[in-house]
Amino acid sequence: MMRIRALLLAGLIALVPLTDAAAQSRGRDRDRDEDRREQSRTYPGQGLRDAPRSAPSPRADPGDIARRVQSGRPGRMLGVQERGGDYVVRWEYPGGRVSDIQVDGRSGRVRGDD
Repeated sequence: MMRIRALLLAGLIALVPLTDAAAQSRGRDRDRDEDRREQSRTYPGQGLRDAPRSAPSPRADPGDIARRVQSGRPGRMLGVQERGGDYVVRWEYPGGRVSDIQVDGRSGRVRGDD
């Protein structure tokens, strides 16, 4: 009787990771299907005139932008948002004043404080 319980317990323990792996696999498949739907479609008759003229420029990393804004600036960051190709870093200075700092989306250069 004790052996049967031990075998059943071992079987259940072995089964749990398999169900987790199957659930993760279903999630990955769902994400992959969504990515395929979001890809642009081409239709017959589309030629070079419809193609983009140049490759998009590389974007600055939001983490690098946050570090650049933090260096040499007192206070704390409240958040980063993308706005029209640029980034806006919401910053709280000591004393409670809140400001939006505009950063170029391509180069990561700080443009100014609002």
